[in-house]
Amino acid sequence: MSSGKKLRDLLKSPGIMIIPGVYDCLGAKLVEKLGFNVVATSGFGIAASTLGLPDYGFLSVTEMLYSVGRIAKSVSIPLIADMDTGYGNVLNVIRTVQDAVQLGLAGIILEDQEWPKKCGHFEGKRVIPMKEHVGKIQAAFQARGDSSLVIIARTDARAPLGLEEAMRRGRAYVEAGADVLFVEAPQSVEELQTIASNFGDVPLVANIVEGGKTPSLSASELEKLGFKIVFFPLTALLAVTKVMTACLSQLKEQGTTANFHELISFQDFQELMDVPKYLQLEQQFGMGKGV
Repeated sequence: MSSGKKLRDLLKSPGIMIIPGVYDCLGAKLVEKLGFNVVATSGFGIAASTLGLPDYGFLSVTEMLYSVGRIAKSVSIPLIADMDTGYGNVLNVIRTVQDAVQLGLAGIILEDQEWPKKCGHFEGKRVIPMKEHVGKIQAAFQARGDSSLVIIARTDARAPLGLEEAMRRGRAYVEAGADVLFVEAPQSVEELQTIASNFGDVPLVANIVEGGKTPSLSASELEKLGFKIVFFPLTALLAVTKVMTACLSQLKEQGTTANFHELISFQDFQELMDVPKYLQLEQQFGMGKGV
């Protein structure tokens, strides 16, 4: 079964889907090991980890596809990739979608920001005309062909144009062929309720960024409102940054990590990376035995 078909089956199943965001293969493997059914890539995290830059549209389509392709290959659960604006006009979107299908992605997110885009919870966002993004969604729908790639249409219109315009765009994107709707950065519980009440027949995304614009409701609270997917795109990135800062600070100050207790054991990390499997393969094929 393709990853897209797996994702579509999960969208039809009961309950909300809790989907952590990751920025590398290690994070994806941890998400899979801990029992999540789906993983998503964070453009914010990939920009920070690979370029050391903020989510301001610095990543090229080549860099993004290279990163998400490796991540998708590292796990067996479906992966949803943040593909920003599709990296150009409708022709660029077609190429991006075709590449996404070849890489085995389960779903992609396409947003209606102007390029270069920004993180959905930053100030100063601007959006393209609704008609232009409708064309992109239609192009993506056509370009996926007979694959099961899930198209998630995201609108960032709430900040610059208001909630009503964001919902108007959402309806148009669903009519254009989007499978899932993602209204980015509603700013209150009441706005979340309004979105859910207006799109009862469409799978909806809530995006929880700790410290961001949207209230940090739990998955169960969002499910009661009517949301099908909740992304936690930056949670792992923020957690890792805090722990790494504490670890490196102790090393700098004390010259040792002997008293730092937040490290996974070396043995457990080897297990996560399947070292025993590769040792067995070495022995099976006679590596390391000399002449």
